[in-house]
Amino acid sequence: MAARRRGPGLIPDLPAPPLFLGHLKELKGLRREPGSLVIGAACTLTELLEHPDVPVELKAALAEMASPALRNVATLGGNICNASPAGDTLPFLYAADAELELANADQSRRLPVTEFILGPGGTALGDDELLTAIIIPELSWDTWFYRKVGTRRANALSKLSFLGLARRDEAGGIADFRCAFGAVGPTVVRPAGLEEQVRGLSPGRIEALLPALRRKCEAMLEPIDDQRSTAFYRASVAAALLVHFLQILAATEASS
Repeated sequence: MAARRRGPGLIPDLPAPPLFLGHLKELKGLRREPGSLVIGAACTLTELLEHPDVPVELKAALAEMASPALRNVATLGGNICNASPAGDTLPFLYAADAELELANADQSRRLPVTEFILGPGGTALGDDELLTAIIIPELSWDTWFYRKVGTRRANALSKLSFLGLARRDEAGGIADFRCAFGAVGPTVVRPAGLEEQVRGLSPGRIEALLPALRRKCEAMLEPIDDQRSTAFYRASVAAALLVHFLQILAATEASS
């Protein structure tokens, strides 16, 4: 609807009559499978914010999307299928290794979100398919950080966004580390090489490597200039947010 809008008071320029699916119970609700949480594609953002099983890291992004009125109708499936590099839920879904359930009248298949989104507005959804569910692995993190950078806290598109997730081992080293950046490339950027470099590091070693990790981060980003921001601003702030999260990890003791 947003992509086809023409102006105030005008009917959107739709190529065919729209089909409303939000009332279908098969596309609603949450359920647990062994090791994962399955979210119906038509679950609204408000429903997810209020559900106790939704990860707090995802709720952090949901809480800053749109306005309460829009969150009452906007869905997680819609945010994914819109396939915007600035989609607010996408950094979490990328970092969490989320999978998507796609179905047509005859069969269903699962596809990682990283393979589903092909570029701005482009997806691997077949002409006869619907996104029916989002599958999120149930993982725990002892340190995380999310930041959406925009002109205001609500009703604003992201200039860029960042999510960092980390889990420590018993000795305080980084057992798992993941990060994802929104609006700094054609799709969400999850730098696998940088993540691998951070895993296994001690807090002191993280501090020593901050300049090198920042340079590596900046080299992986592909931001653009547009009406919301500049490529330089996006790259510099995204790298600064990564450094901020790494400094948190370097300063935080191992969780008990």
